[in-house]
Amino acid sequence: MQSTPSAGSIQEAIPNNYCWGCGTLNPEGLHIHSHFEGATSVCVHVPDDAFMAGPTHVLNGGILATLVDCHCVCTAIADAYRAEGRAVGEPPEIWYATANLSLDYRRPTPLGGPVTLRAQIVERSARKRVLRCRVEADGERTVDATVVAVRVPPAWREAHGHGGGRS
Repeated sequence: MQSTPSAGSIQEAIPNNYCWGCGTLNPEGLHIHSHFEGATSVCVHVPDDAFMAGPTHVLNGGILATLVDCHCVCTAIADAYRAEGRAVGEPPEIWYATANLSLDYRRPTPLGGPVTLRAQIVERSARKRVLRCRVEADGERTVDATVVAVRVPPAWREAHGHGGGRS
């Protein structure tokens, strides 16, 4: 399943994004959609039942980590564009990558309904954004996370002999 699309989501504005979690151009991906509500970025996602953990009613922790990672990195990208007074995706492109991802799994995240991610930037610098993210399902907090995202140069996105580049 996909996130609930919102008009003008951050991910829809990011060009050339093939990321499995947040890229709109990856046909196999999760296709998350994030938007700002004031200073908080929000993503509502309904995970596919195939993403179960050992118990069939619980969401896999790796999928949760991907949701947090992609939601927060896209939030960092959008925040950097805002700080420069530009629209997301406006050239030259701004890209961030994960430097650190830390999750505290507080309780199992149930499958069968939406999970809501809420992220806020708690530290900003020219090259770095630190974000705190909370995941909720069925009205309960299931994950607390911290993401450190760092700005990367455009060359970071280019394939370097690994066969992953697209024409």
